[in-house]
This record gives sequence, C-alpha cells and structure tokens, in this order.
Amino acid sequence: MSFLDRIAACTACDLSTYRPFRVDGADVGFAKPDFADSLRAFPEVFEVSDGLLTLNRNLVGFEDRTAAVDGVLRRLAGRGAFTGWRDEPYPVGTSFAGPAFFNMERAAVPLFGVVGYGVHMNGIVVDGDGMKMWIGRRSFEKRSAPGKLDQLVAGGQPAGLSLGKNLIKEAAEEAAISATLTARAVPVGAVTDCVERPEGLRRDVLFVYDLELPADFRPVPTDGEVAEFYLWPIDRVIETVRDTDGFKFNCALVVVDFLVRHGFIAPDHPDYMDILRGLRR
Repeated sequence: MSFLDRIAACTACDLSTYRPFRVDGADVGFAKPDFADSLRAFPEVFEVSDGLLTLNRNLVGFEDRTAAVDGVLRRLAGRGAFTGWRDEPYPVGTSFAGPAFFNMERAAVPLFGVVGYGVHMNGIVVDGDGMKMWIGRRSFEKRSAPGKLDQLVAGGQPAGLSLGKNLIKEAAEEAAISATLTARAVPVGAVTDCVERPEGLRRDVLFVYDLELPADFRPVPTDGEVAEFYLWPIDRVIETVRDTDGFKFNCALVVVDFLVRHGFIAPDHPDYMDILRGLRR
C-alpha cells in the first residue's frame, strides 16, 4: 500500500456514466440513470430526459424549490430509496460562496451527486517527544464508516451556519473542546474527493484546520459519534495512513494533506506530484 492508494480511494468515479443534474442552466450534480428515471414519477418537481435531470422550470425561487424537493425526498425515503435521514439541510449551488438554488436533505446528497462540504480539524501536540496527533475512532454504531479512524473533529457543513461556528459546534459536541480553544484553530486549505460509494456519488470539499493543543489536553467523547480518542506519535500516523485503510476514506486525505504541508512527505518523494494533484482534484 502507499499514499497513492489513499488518493485512489477518493478519486474513483466516472462521471460519463451519470446524467448531469441542472438547475437554471447550471450543473449542480450528477445522477445515475436508473435513479434519474425513478424521478419521472414526480413531474411537478423533476424533468427527466435520456441525458439530463433538471428541476421543473415552473419551480422558481429558493423557498419553493426547497419545499418541492423536500416533499419528494421524504416520499423516497419512506419507500426505502435511501436511509439515514438527518434533518440536516445542505445547500445546492455552483460554489460554496455563491447563493444556493435550494436546500437538500444531507442523506440524499450522494444520490444527486451534489457537492457536500465539511470541516475537519487536526489536533496536534508538539513537545519534547516530537509531534503527535489526536486521532478519533468513529463509533461502531455510525451508519457511515463505523469504527474507522478520523480527525479529532470532523463534521458536515449544514446550510445557514458559518464554517467557524460549525467547527466550534462540532468540537464541543464530539470532543468537549471549548469554544475559546477551538477559536485558535488555523484554517489551512481544503481537500476534495469524487468517488462512488454505496450511498451514491460523493463529491466533497473538506475545509481543513490545524489546532495545536497543550500537552495536558484530553478530548472527551460527548455525543456518541466517537468511540475513543488516541494520541499517536506522528510516525504511527504516517505508517497507518500509508500502509492500511484504517482511516475513513476522506479522512485519510486530510492526514496526507497534513503530512505534505508539514514536510513529512517531502518534494523528493517519488509520488509527490501525484499526491498533490490527488488532494485537490
């Protein structure tokens, strides 16, 4: 195994097998043909052709679109088309900074191949023994990637909440980290993935933060999302992400990005350029 295996696990998608999902002339997602065809049952909300999925042109405005799509999604969920409803709206648009056309239930986002956003925070400790990283093990009860390794804090980015406030919320909920301490986290960029998963097409943008923590800091699992936390020497982190698939697929990307930014994967590494390309494809 290698770092490139972690990259490959997050870039395995062939969009030519999907139908574009278009709103107001802009492509906002990609749907499998069989799923798109199932939406023909809702012509008042979706228009379906052999090569394209669009919203009904009579739906105009954020509120009307959101309500109409939500009604269909609730019916689909009731029929078992997807599971894990969270009552967590995600914005659907062409960019993170731009206005959303409408909001969509988070659990349905992969079915439409819509870009989902998230925040991930690396927690690090630097002392006389060198650099260490706090690692979380996801609860074995989680629907997504149960038992896999994760960042100290990570969560989806819902509509209507700033990145900073969301990070503070997730840090408090997952690890009992105070808002004062989380506010010291440094935004360091983003990584992306595009991969076919059992739940559908994942197209994620993960905004990454680094937080240097005091040596006596101890996170506490709070909301049941994390089974336990470990403080690992950076060498163990490197070996685990390079040689195993222990990390959740996109959390591994965040670790690899950290290793590049801090020089643990150096420019003379034989796969360096491929790694850089893979992190932000």
